[in-house]
Amino acid sequence: MMRHSHFIRRIIATLFIVLICSAGFGIAQARSIESVSFLMAAPFADATQDLVKQFNQEHRGNISLQVVRGPLETEAMSDLAISSLLLGKAPFDGLLMDVTWLPKYAAAGWMQPLEDYFSETDIASLAIGAREGNSYDGHLYRWPMNADMGLLYYRTDLMELPPETPDQLVQVSQSLQKDKKVDWGYVWQGRQYEGLSCVYLELIDGFGGDWLKTDSNQIGLNSKPGVEAAAWLQGLIDQGVSPRAVTNYGEAEALQSFKVGDAAFMRNWPYAWAELQKSDSAVKGNVGITTMVAKPGHTTATLGSWGLTVLKGSSHVDASIEAIRFLTSETAQKQLFLKYGYSPTQQRVIDDPQLLQDKPILAEFGRALKVATPRPQTALYAQISDVLTRQLSSILTGERTPENGMNVAAANTNQILMSAGEKP
Repeated sequence: MMRHSHFIRRIIATLFIVLICSAGFGIAQARSIESVSFLMAAPFADATQDLVKQFNQEHRGNISLQVVRGPLETEAMSDLAISSLLLGKAPFDGLLMDVTWLPKYAAAGWMQPLEDYFSETDIASLAIGAREGNSYDGHLYRWPMNADMGLLYYRTDLMELPPETPDQLVQVSQSLQKDKKVDWGYVWQGRQYEGLSCVYLELIDGFGGDWLKTDSNQIGLNSKPGVEAAAWLQGLIDQGVSPRAVTNYGEAEALQSFKVGDAAFMRNWPYAWAELQKSDSAVKGNVGITTMVAKPGHTTATLGSWGLTVLKGSSHVDASIEAIRFLTSETAQKQLFLKYGYSPTQQRVIDDPQLLQDKPILAEFGRALKVATPRPQTALYAQISDVLTRQLSSILTGERTPENGMNVAAANTNQILMSAGEKP
């Protein structure tokens, strides 16, 4: 009996040691898991929830990925990110970054160069337009997760083909308004914010000019095309083609007007397509897309897009790269496109036969991406964009003439560049 009791005690002791060792191994294993976090604007954080769960399942025991949900608005997102970085080491490893932020963040030394992690073959796998806006000063800093480009939406039940020039857009609009088919011809982003800069860029490009040539810092705002672009926008309001309220429109307001059938044309981003296919859309099944109308023989679209970066000082660079590759993989891009309407950046996804059969609109997105024009790639972009939107707003509301407003915009832009030592 005593031997039996002694044997039981030995078994219990052995089990206890095994459990302690197992627990110790579990703790050590848990400590070896790398926790990686990315800050994303709210829509992207919501859209990637399933992908994050899938990543964590596939990398269980090695990497734990978390997405920090940021604000909805792009400007608010940038303010939050910059505030975190200025305070010292940011509480996240990476950031989903708008294409216009890169020069400023790179110049500040906040980002980890990525050229050692992505090869030329990787870059060649991207669609042509998606290769833009990822590098600065000879370094790759950003890997694109979705492509964005300005699009012209039009009503296929009101016209067989979209207009090919600015004058045609006005003529078609006025004809449809005269026949009381629509209240408005064209709705767009006319509020004093970044969306207005995107609208203007498409027009100055379409009229044959340049906002700013960053290789020479030559300013084209008060050139003939620059003034023509501003005057055309003002003319839309003065002629009643666009409502005066368009000066308060962002993407959401323009989408709502077009979605309920009030307008024949709308300028917006690819995400709007999915919204227009919903059951509450009055124009469902009667919408086509093209690039913004320009002078004959020229098409134009502002390049948008969001991409993932790794912040300098992150303790989990390799794990962050693993997460970036997963979130931008072909499988992930197909899921984000099919469920949320986010345009792919991988050419193989854009060319996927099954995807094109299920969603033919993808071909139009791909064509628009090829002609997308990036905004001026300068660390001073936020300042010069603010100057432009202020003057455009004064023109659209009748406070200044196009010539005067663009002269002021050009002079103020020149002053910003000179103050920063970017002009002799």
